[in-house]
Amino acid sequence: MNPVPLAIRLEGCARTFADGTRALEPLDLDIRAGETLVLLGPSGCGKTTTLRLIAGLERPDAGGRVLFDGEDVTARGIEARHVGMVFQSYALFPNMTVAENIGYGLRIRKLPIREQRARVGEMLAMMRLEALADRAVDQLSGGQRQRVALARALAVRPRALLLDEPLTALDAQLRDTLRMEINLLLRGLGITAIYVTHDQAEAMALGDRIVVMAHGRVAQVGTPRDIYHRPASAFVADFIGTMNRVRGSETADGFACAGGRLRLPPTGRGAAAVMFRPEDVRIAADDETADLAGTVTASFYLGDRTRLFVDIGDECPLTVESSARCTFRPGQAIRLNVQPDGLLVL
Repeated sequence: MNPVPLAIRLEGCARTFADGTRALEPLDLDIRAGETLVLLGPSGCGKTTTLRLIAGLERPDAGGRVLFDGEDVTARGIEARHVGMVFQSYALFPNMTVAENIGYGLRIRKLPIREQRARVGEMLAMMRLEALADRAVDQLSGGQRQRVALARALAVRPRALLLDEPLTALDAQLRDTLRMEINLLLRGLGITAIYVTHDQAEAMALGDRIVVMAHGRVAQVGTPRDIYHRPASAFVADFIGTMNRVRGSETADGFACAGGRLRLPPTGRGAAAVMFRPEDVRIAADDETADLAGTVTASFYLGDRTRLFVDIGDECPLTVESSARCTFRPGQAIRLNVQPDGLLVL
């Protein structure tokens, strides 16, 4: 059986390196027992540093504390925290077979041989690696190696599983497949997991909650739906998915802008810009009133949809996605309607 899921709390955890570089500003963060929390952001935002503080591979600056189920573990190293770690580079032992790699942590912990074999067998079955048990790891594909790394981390039944961009080195199709498998695995195990990525699709697919980070600080914490539909800042809105931004002025009956007028509900804030997602834009029929008028500057057929770039006279063209089975040509006049409940004022 797996251990009871672990609740983790970071209190005032900052990290300054020896050369004076501040990798992480003071951070307070609660990770709920059994949830998958994704740390998301661009390179250098502090997400891996945060993960390493939780693992015990880094120590916070003076005053910072890491608590596991309310117990202060700040001074303990990774070996005493009983967490599992999965790295982007796999970190497998090339001189060991698949089964030997999976059982490495069990041998270090000196579990009885019978229990070691049982746990290794359990992990081989869970990861569908039974046929590869005696194979050397350098004979495995990237996806198989990552499954071995996951199995090794889980074999010791950690209190929490920490994953540092584990799918980055894989090709797109394999990444999608493993993302789904990891999601099913984490849901099935009910283990507390902290997952670091810069990939928005991974974050949205895996996270119960997402922590968006920028410049060593937390920009927003929320569910994937909250982060996507109710971003707390322009940075979060631009970083998550595609966002259109239109300048103009709020009036009594909407938002006046280049190309027309948007049906913005009153905000009382005198909005000078609004934002909206491509999926909240619809091409207007010939016989209906439209919010915006413009011209197509580029059109890309993507199979299940067509992505359009539309010039309405603003600084940047709008991104519009259409599922209509028709073609668009540069210079073509087009009229658009934007869902009022999709308009954001930040």
